[in-house]
Amino acid sequence: MLRSSSSTVRTLPLKKRICFLMKLMCFISSVLIFCEFLIYYVVIFPCHWPEVKAGAHMSNKEISTSVLKAIILADTHLLGEIKGHWLDKLRREWQMERSFQTALWLLQPDIVFILGDVFDEGKWSSPQAWADDVRRFRKMFRHPVSTELVVIVGNHDIGFHYEMTTYKVKRFEKVFNFTSGKLITRKGINFVIVNSVAMEGDGCAVCRTSEAELVALSHKLNCSQQKPNHSNKRCSDVEKLPASEPILLQHYPLYRKSDAECSGEDAAPPEEKNITFKEKYDVLSQEASQKLIWWFHPRLILSGHTHSACEVLHAGKIPEISVPSFSWRNRNNPNFIMGSITPTDFSLRKCFLPYESRVFTIYCAAGALLVILILAHFQLLTPPFYFAQRLISKHKAV
Repeated sequence: MLRSSSSTVRTLPLKKRICFLMKLMCFISSVLIFCEFLIYYVVIFPCHWPEVKAGAHMSNKEISTSVLKAIILADTHLLGEIKGHWLDKLRREWQMERSFQTALWLLQPDIVFILGDVFDEGKWSSPQAWADDVRRFRKMFRHPVSTELVVIVGNHDIGFHYEMTTYKVKRFEKVFNFTSGKLITRKGINFVIVNSVAMEGDGCAVCRTSEAELVALSHKLNCSQQKPNHSNKRCSDVEKLPASEPILLQHYPLYRKSDAECSGEDAAPPEEKNITFKEKYDVLSQEASQKLIWWFHPRLILSGHTHSACEVLHAGKIPEISVPSFSWRNRNNPNFIMGSITPTDFSLRKCFLPYESRVFTIYCAAGALLVILILAHFQLLTPPFYFAQRLISKHKAV
C-alpha cells in the first residue's frame, strides 16, 4: 500500500504539483491574513459610540460638536527584557498594535486614555531597557494628530510605593508629560489625572508633592463651580475653570472589599471574586479614597489595575468603572471602553476584542483541514470499504 502511494506521488505531473502547492499557499495565507489582520476589523466594526441624552435647549448638531469621543483602556503590560520571552512579546504586542490601530481607524476618537501599567518592568528596567520599551510603545500606539493620547502612571511603570523613586517618576513624566494633579480640559470637560501610587499617605517626598498638587487643583475646581454672585475671598484670585464636575482617571481603584459584587463576562473569575483586597496594594486605602471623593466630588471614576471589569457606586451616587486589561496575556477577552462625554453627561459602552481561544480554534480547524486536503490530494485517504476489501482479498489468497 505504501509503495503504491509513493509511486502515485512520483507520477503526479509537475504542473499539478505546482498548482496544488499554490492552492495550499493561498489557503494558508488566507487563514493568516484573517486571524492576524482582518479579524480585528470584523470584531471592532460593530462597535458604535454610545449616545448622550440631548438637553432641551440643544439641537442634534450642537450635541455632536460638543460630545467628546474617548477611548479608555488599561494595563497593556508591555513585556521587558527580564521576564518577557521574545515570542510572547512578539505575539502580545502584535495583538495590541492591531487592535489599537484598527480601533483608531474605525472609531476615530478625539482622545485615548491609558490607565497605567503601560510597561511590565518599568519598576526595575535599566535606562537602555526603558528606552527600548518606550520605542516599542510609541510604535504600537502611534496615533494621528487629530487624536490625543493621555497616559496615566501605574505601579508597574514606577514601582509599588516602596519601590517608587523620584527618578522613576521623573523618567515617566518626561516621556508621557504626566504629572499627578494634572487637569486636562477638553470641550468644557474636566479630567483629573491622579498618581494613585503616591496616595500612600505616609508623607513621602513624592506623596507630599502629589497630594499638594491635588489639593491645589481641588481648590480651583471648587471655586469654578460656585455661582458667579457668590462672594468668597479665597476664590477671588483663582483661575476659573469650566464648571463641569470632574472625571477622575487613575490606576488603582478606590477602596472596595473585593470583586464579589462585580458581574459580566469580563469580570473576575468566580474563584477570585471573593478574595479580599489588600489596601494600598490591590486598591487605595479607605482614607485615600475618601480624600479623593471629598476633594473633587467626581461624577465618574475610571481605574484599572485589577485586570477585570467592575462597576461600583461610591457614596451611593459616584460610579467607578474598573477597566479590564487590554492584553491577551492577562485575559482571554480583553476590551476597551468607549465614552461619549459632555460637560454635564456621559455614556459608556464596551467594545470587545477577538477572543484568543476563538483565534486558536480557527487555526486548529484550518490545520486539520489542511492535513485532510494534502492526504486526499495524494490519494492517501483510502475509503474504509476499499481497505476492508483489500484485507478480505488478501486473506482469501492465503
